[in-house]
Amino acid sequence: MQIRVKAPDGAVQGRIVLPSSKSISNRALVLNALAGSAELPRNVSDCDDTKVMLRWLQERPQVVDIGAAGTAMRFSTALLAVGEGVHTITGTERMRNRPIGVLVDALRHLGADVSYVEREGYPPLRIAGRGGLLGGQIVLPGNVSSQYISALLMIAPTMEQGLRLTLTGEVVSRPYINMTMSMMREFGAHVEWLSDSEITVAHGAYCPRRYTVESDWSAASYWYELLALSQSAEATVVLPSLFAQSLQGDSHGQEVFELLGVHTEHVDDAVRLTKKPCAVERLDYNFVEMPDLAQTFVVTCCLLNVPFHFTGLQSLRIKETDRIRALEVELAKLGYVLEDRHDSELLWTGQRTEPQADAAIDTYEDHRMAMAFAPAALRLGTLRINHPEVVSKSYPRYWEDLCAVGFTVERRDL
Repeated sequence: MQIRVKAPDGAVQGRIVLPSSKSISNRALVLNALAGSAELPRNVSDCDDTKVMLRWLQERPQVVDIGAAGTAMRFSTALLAVGEGVHTITGTERMRNRPIGVLVDALRHLGADVSYVEREGYPPLRIAGRGGLLGGQIVLPGNVSSQYISALLMIAPTMEQGLRLTLTGEVVSRPYINMTMSMMREFGAHVEWLSDSEITVAHGAYCPRRYTVESDWSAASYWYELLALSQSAEATVVLPSLFAQSLQGDSHGQEVFELLGVHTEHVDDAVRLTKKPCAVERLDYNFVEMPDLAQTFVVTCCLLNVPFHFTGLQSLRIKETDRIRALEVELAKLGYVLEDRHDSELLWTGQRTEPQADAAIDTYEDHRMAMAFAPAALRLGTLRINHPEVVSKSYPRYWEDLCAVGFTVERRDL
């Protein structure tokens, strides 16, 4: 499928109910399962990543197919390792080409029985659960995906010796680790940072509790982008159920968007976004603590004609797609020449080339590519996007919500 996104004639204005946080939803489902609760968390996300977690937790099949859900692959692998019985976990072709060796090696070190079904280092996996692990001490590089770290931390209370985890070098995505630890405490776990690089988790039992998931700050970023790219001073959007004191590291994106012309006002448990003048001519920022917002800010800055140098992007190479390369290729279609350095940086100096006539943006099975590029229609007038259905991974109603504030979304088969 392909869509043609047309910008609204007037100012972007509206009240948008965002999806629940995928990151919190998936952690809540794991912790809820480990606590043996009969009641599901409330307000869990209806995105693909959460649906696939919920489905296998309810049905308990021998073969767990998590599709393209990276979070579900990492969390489910750890959960199956401390469960009972023999299972195979697999996913899409892209998922079977996303490395998981770091997590498998760690689980094996802690006593898990995990083996590769096909290719060393990649799913599918055969997991023989024996109802728990020995646990103990383990050392991991701090720059691995925080999902590996969170997966290990969440199962750690079930380990006989608990867990003492040491992270070496720079610790990336620390807010996601802190989110996991905070939620673990809410379910009764004893987990703490002993230093900037060492975490300890005591052996013990989780306690069932009623848990409500807040809205998704990552999804909010696309509405911030819409306000930033809007050329009307009257543009305003209200986003309910976003908390000022949030577990989500992506909530700090509001501070960066303040520099790009979007003001945030917290009203009860909602935010109100309004336009203000852009305060910078160039933006330098380290995204190590909120890498999922990198695509949003790259597209925003290009369309605002704000040169940038973004660092801390090392995890983007192993996301749903190689996001660094995808951004380079797709923005080149619009005439923006990006440069990447050291597999962890993206720069734009303001260099432009002739854009492709009526270019269509490819999404690479990556929901964030579709959602980050759609607001560009505010500056381009219209924009075509291939395979827009990928938004179902985290924000199934994205296109309907754009239409609610005046965009036109025309669909046609490829």
